[in-house]
Amino acid sequence: MKSKTQIETQLKRKTNPLLVETVILAKKNSAWIEVASLLTGNNKTRKNANLSEIDKLKGNIVAVAGKVLSQGEISKKIKVAALGFSEKAKEKLLKAGCEIILLKDEIQKNKDGKGVTIFK
Repeated sequence: MKSKTQIETQLKRKTNPLLVETVILAKKNSAWIEVASLLTGNNKTRKNANLSEIDKLKGNIVAVAGKVLSQGEISKKIKVAALGFSEKAKEKLLKAGCEIILLKDEIQKNKDGKGVTIFK
């Protein structure tokens, strides 16, 4: 895991305002520091997740440090927090009764990261 100094150094190279805001919020809370670490890496370290991969995870809230893609199906009602969602993934999640939320909003609401499973 990266230190806050490393995260800050790598954050200076990012130009996406949503990504920058999410990382700033995440690095303030020790429960979310791993997400900040994943987001400040290069694009290869950012984890995009298919619905089939999310469906295998345990927990009521799944945090994805990347984009949620539509491959597969979701069979349970969970809350999915991510940097972004494909349109088809949004449709499938809403159809399954899941709650979708931007990662930055989940970090603001759930500062201690209680009940969150981070997709790695």
